[in-house]
Amino acid sequence: MRSRTAKPPLAIIDAPPVTPPAPPRKLGPTGQDLWSRVQAEYVVADCGGVELLAQACEAADLVQELAECVAREGKTLETKSGALKAHPALRDMLSNRAFVVTTLRRLGVTDEPVARMGRPPGRHWRPDD
Repeated sequence: MRSRTAKPPLAIIDAPPVTPPAPPRKLGPTGQDLWSRVQAEYVVADCGGVELLAQACEAADLVQELAECVAREGKTLETKSGALKAHPALRDMLSNRAFVVTTLRRLGVTDEPVARMGRPPGRHWRPDD
């Protein structure tokens, strides 16, 4: 007959916490905040991902600067002829916002399932409700 020896109990070994990399370049407050929030949820450590995130963070800083400029000077400017035109920084601000969103999507940080909003299926609004 075989002798049964007691097996040692299983132990769960925790993986060491992953320290997210620091940004490769100095960022302003808005870009640093975005970097920290993304790195807290997703650890972006590959060189391509780090560069994409850094570019998005720099663009977020630029968006903030442009927004402050527009807030100071107004959304419209008066031309020499007295006509009003949109502030030129608005176009750049929107362009950089789109770049940030597109880049975050490429990084995959927007791929989390989003809770469905609105009424449950099969329920319709009726004016009597």
